[in-house]
Amino acid sequence: MPTVLEYVREDGSSPYRTWFEGLDAQAAAKIVAATARLEVGNTSNVKWMGAIGEYRIHWGPGYRIYLMRDGDALIVLLGGGTKKSQQKDIIRAQALAAEYRARKAAAELKHKR
Repeated sequence: MPTVLEYVREDGSSPYRTWFEGLDAQAAAKIVAATARLEVGNTSNVKWMGAIGEYRIHWGPGYRIYLMRDGDALIVLLGGGTKKSQQKDIIRAQALAAEYRARKAAAELKHKR
C-alpha cells in the first residue's frame, strides 16, 4: 500500500492543506474519504496527465485532488480545486511537482557528496 503525504514547500507551507482547510465540512469529509482510498492503493478515480494525477470526485462542484507518484510506494498530494478552476489548478500542480522533483534531486546530490 502506498504512503500518502502532503507536499510541504521549502517555506513550510502545504498547498494541499491550505486548500483543504478552506472546505466546508461536507466537502472535507468527501476529500478525507478520497484520500483514504488512495492510502489503500485505490487510484481508480485518478486521471493521469503525464506525471500529474487528478483525483475526480463527482460531487458538488466537481472537486479535484492533484497528486503525483514518487515511485511505487509514495503518493504526494499537491493541491486541490474544482472543475471550474481545473486548468489553473493543473498548471499549479505541474509547477509544484517540478519543484518537488528539483528539491528531491538536490537533496540526493547533497547526500552523495
